[in-house]
Amino acid sequence: MAAPDHIAVERATDAGPAGDLPSPAGPGITRTRVRIKQGSLRARFRRDWQLLLMTVPAIGLLLLFHYVPLLGNVIAFQDYSPYVGVKDSPWVGMSNFQWLMFDQSFWDATINTLSITTFQLIFYFPLPILLAILLDSVVRPRLRLFIQGIVYMPHFFSWVLVVTLFQQMFGGAGLLAQILRDHGFAGVDIMTNPDTFILLVTAETVWKDAGWGTIIFLAALAAINPHLYEAAAVDGASRWRRLWHITLPGLRPVFVLLLILRLGDALNVGFEQFFLQRDAVGRDAAEVLDTFMYWRTLLTGEWSYGAAAGLVKGVAGLILILIANKVAHRFGEQGIYKRS
Repeated sequence: MAAPDHIAVERATDAGPAGDLPSPAGPGITRTRVRIKQGSLRARFRRDWQLLLMTVPAIGLLLLFHYVPLLGNVIAFQDYSPYVGVKDSPWVGMSNFQWLMFDQSFWDATINTLSITTFQLIFYFPLPILLAILLDSVVRPRLRLFIQGIVYMPHFFSWVLVVTLFQQMFGGAGLLAQILRDHGFAGVDIMTNPDTFILLVTAETVWKDAGWGTIIFLAALAAINPHLYEAAAVDGASRWRRLWHITLPGLRPVFVLLLILRLGDALNVGFEQFFLQRDAVGRDAAEVLDTFMYWRTLLTGEWSYGAAAGLVKGVAGLILILIANKVAHRFGEQGIYKRS
């Protein structure tokens, strides 16, 4: 039976020390080597057409909702008006970007965005890892499933509900303030304090999404070979030693990958969460790039100015991803794509 066109079978006979002379010990040993060749595009398509067909809906949605809208960035170089359209709007070149660079409100929103992102990288990003390790150590399956259901549930709540719950707990008329007043202390209103706003939004994010983020790390923990733990336990390694030398190295590739993606999304901390609380704490504390583009675009009609700000944010995110991925390669990790 002939081999497929992308597989070549080679046979060779071992010779003696002289190369072309037979070995004194007897006839040579016949070896069979299988060499994989790159098949033709047509052959690979015939082999994988079912899998390619399954990806068509996902590719169509990606093109429709992610790549086609990129064409709208052209209005960042125009004085765009929706009444005349993209075709008839005058071109202004880099004028919108020049105005953006000298806009103090843009830089204030950028500083707030980067401050919140940095704070959440330090105090929120490691929490799903710790939660996944704790859940993985629970022996009883029913108890583990119960805890997982409890910590996953807030992810499905809208930000309106999350902010409302925190208002009932930490607002001026909330549960915490009522308890303090009942014991003779002055009530507190954390929901309207701009000095603690960064702590508030981080706490809301932890409560809502930390449980959901553990899914990825639980999957990574399940991929670690359990025989490594058994061998380490036989050698006398304690629980902490196994955690440090087996669990954390096993989670490192996933951790690096998610960290790179989070750095690429550093300028996008969310819109709805900050929009709902902006009036309570003031623009100086709650204005981020997403809300800045909303107030400067939809409410004032400066469409080109908002598009320029969005384009700058996207390019900055791409640069951060490339830099973080390069650093990951330096430390021996694959990152989001392989090294050439």
